Amino acid sequence: MATTAVLAGAALLLSSCAESERGNGGEEGTEGEAGGGTFVFAGAAEPELLDPAFASDGETFRVARQIFEGLVGTEPGTADPAPLLAKEWTVSEDGLTYDFTLETGVKFHDGTDFNAEAVCFNFDRWYNFPEGVQSDDFAYYYGKLFRGFAEGPKAGEGIYESCTTDGDDKVQIQLNSPFAGFVAALSLPALSMQSPTALQEYQDDAASNVNTTDYSTKHPTGTGPFKFESWERGNQVTLSRNDDYWGEVAKVDTVRVVAIEDAKARATAVQQGEVDGADLIGPADLQPLEDAGMQIMAREPFTVLYLGMNQKTKPLNDIKVRQAIAHAIDKEEVAAASLPEGSEIAINFMPQSVTGWTDDVTTYDYDPEKAKRLLQEAGADGTTLEFNYPTDVSRPYMPSPADTFNVLRSQLEAVGLKIKPVADVWSPDYLDKVTGSADHGLHLLGWTGDYNDSDNFVGVFFGTQTDEFGFDNKELFDKLAQARGIPTVEEQTPLYEEINQDVAEFVPAVPIAHPAPSLAFGPDVTGYQTSPVNDEVWSSVTVGD
Repeated sequence: MATTAVLAGAALLLSSCAESERGNGGEEGTEGEAGGGTFVFAGAAEPELLDPAFASDGETFRVARQIFEGLVGTEPGTADPAPLLAKEWTVSEDGLTYDFTLETGVKFHDGTDFNAEAVCFNFDRWYNFPEGVQSDDFAYYYGKLFRGFAEGPKAGEGIYESCTTDGDDKVQIQLNSPFAGFVAALSLPALSMQSPTALQEYQDDAASNVNTTDYSTKHPTGTGPFKFESWERGNQVTLSRNDDYWGEVAKVDTVRVVAIEDAKARATAVQQGEVDGADLIGPADLQPLEDAGMQIMAREPFTVLYLGMNQKTKPLNDIKVRQAIAHAIDKEEVAAASLPEGSEIAINFMPQSVTGWTDDVTTYDYDPEKAKRLLQEAGADGTTLEFNYPTDVSRPYMPSPADTFNVLRSQLEAVGLKIKPVADVWSPDYLDKVTGSADHGLHLLGWTGDYNDSDNFVGVFFGTQTDEFGFDNKELFDKLAQARGIPTVEEQTPLYEEINQDVAEFVPAVPIAHPAPSLAFGPDVTGYQTSPVNDEVWSSVTVGD
């Protein structure tokens, strides 16, 4: 790891000058107005592990956001990037050089200084992940975003070049190719800063099993407002307030995160006071909870639910059949029957708040008669289609999969298609079948955006050939690769609008809605700030008096 910064020759044009909204309590932290007590929150599952660099699931990230912080956060209540551990930054005109100025006086929970050396330690750690953990099962986000490592099959292909320091509070990241979403991506928990001391002491052999190292189960160490206390597998994760936090000290003493798989059971737990809050509340439970005096909050939609179509399965390879399926769907009915209030009907595979969204796309209005005509023209009327859907799961974009499936099945059968239902347990069966094999036809899936970037939606879905959709469209793949490599969001926007138009005409899937995930809280909970990208840090939460 280099210790001396090399100043870039390129002019530094774009900059963020806003101060971090977390506030700076000085080197010794600030007492704040801690209210004490315990905040108990229920998610749909327990974390996979507590080292966010090797995680890709929302429940791990929910806990990680309390313990860890990145260089960049998000503006409260939005998906837009904002200063966090980096209080400002500049970007060179060619989009290859990023200079960050760091907050000073910040310490990790083990007393290690957060500084430029620690930043480079983390970047170099990700870049040098051993080959055994470079797969999507482990280093998912780093692999997808940076697209290469120091060694292994993709050695030399990635966009990361180097991290260098200039004193304790300045660090420079050099990329090999532009990535306009780089700053926004740094808000991901997978790219949060972790204590070099703790990693070196407790990481063990990360190539063997990252899920079971002492670090990822007993000693996760960040700079955040809560510190790790314990993880009782199958029961709860317990965190305590970080009284030496560099920003505004949390108000509660303790946080407990519990797992309740069933959506109805989560709602019941809130109503009976067994937990203070819960995520992914089913649409049918919202009104009863409100009637009982509970608080309901909805995140701004930053999701998409779609009906996928595997073109390796005939007749889904026929565009007329795909168009017919699109015309057969009454999206309003699907949303009313199975999605939370506030969900938005989709015409793109990204919500309207993401740059590149456009209303200038081919739309397939609900038209059963046109659907029937297209099926007849394709010789596919009366065809039996396998329809895969998951069980035992609630996702932000799909809170009630069986309900969504039943509405869609009725609509498709109404235009003359025969539907063969195939239900599988979400993980690993359903995901493995739909995303990792050709053994599926129609299927329900979706996405919760990780950060505010067009590539995080359409690039994830359609940027390369996949088993999920089963098509090879080089023109589309090349266009998405070109868009991702443009240095600025402003320059990218027209191309992403064009890509959204191309995708709509090609119909690889049908975007149905942008669901607004719902949370529920007891009547005595205050200060919870929702986030469209789930960047919900619980510093300001209080319970009771």
